[in-house]
Amino acid sequence: MEHTLELTPRLRAAAELVPEGARLADVGTDHGYLPAWLLLRGRIDSAIAADLRPGPLDRARQTAARYGLTEQMDFRLCDGLSAVSPGEADAVVIAGMGGETIAAILSAAPWVRETGCPLILQPMSAQPFLRRWLQASGYAVEREVLAREGETLYTIFLAKAGPTPPLTPAEAWAGRQSREEADPLRGAYLDKLIRRAERESEGLRRSTRPSDATRLAETEQALDGLRKMKEEWQSWQP
Repeated sequence: MEHTLELTPRLRAAAELVPEGARLADVGTDHGYLPAWLLLRGRIDSAIAADLRPGPLDRARQTAARYGLTEQMDFRLCDGLSAVSPGEADAVVIAGMGGETIAAILSAAPWVRETGCPLILQPMSAQPFLRRWLQASGYAVEREVLAREGETLYTIFLAKAGPTPPLTPAEAWAGRQSREEADPLRGAYLDKLIRRAERESEGLRRSTRPSDATRLAETEQALDGLRKMKEEWQSWQP
């Protein structure tokens, strides 16, 4: 039996947000490394490893067997949370999917919001869409953390049911920021978003479609807000 298991920075950041003693549902578990890491360290009591495809779920079973965790992990072949019942899990991780897919999974499982289940979400794309969807659907993003793997920056949300003020265009792109939780990677993250917004604005300015005029105004409003966020973040640096 092996005892050493390390996570990538992206998964480690997600794992660190899982509440102590949780019964975890890991959606899109792939190899099952995240729940296995938490179980090996005694951080959670049990885990449901769920995946849409048989191959990844078989790999998760192999991980559980390798680390002697078969009795603490359950395996569900399902779409999202469709085979997880209310009361089986009190924390949910959905990592490595697009923001729209994450929203669809949560839309199909209203019990997550109704029970106040903490969500640890790591969207690979469509972060602005997911932030807006969470805010409109009765979730509050309590915290965002960043992780770097090579040249790629990943953002991980901790969200729970609850009201939250409307997001500004820039906050939809980058999340809210506060001096107390200033992430050391925040400056690089804002730089990346500013470059993306600049490219989008430039492309929209060349467009002749009437519908793109609204998108251009929204993108330029977000860009202005992102630049102000970067100035604020820089003012906090020693």
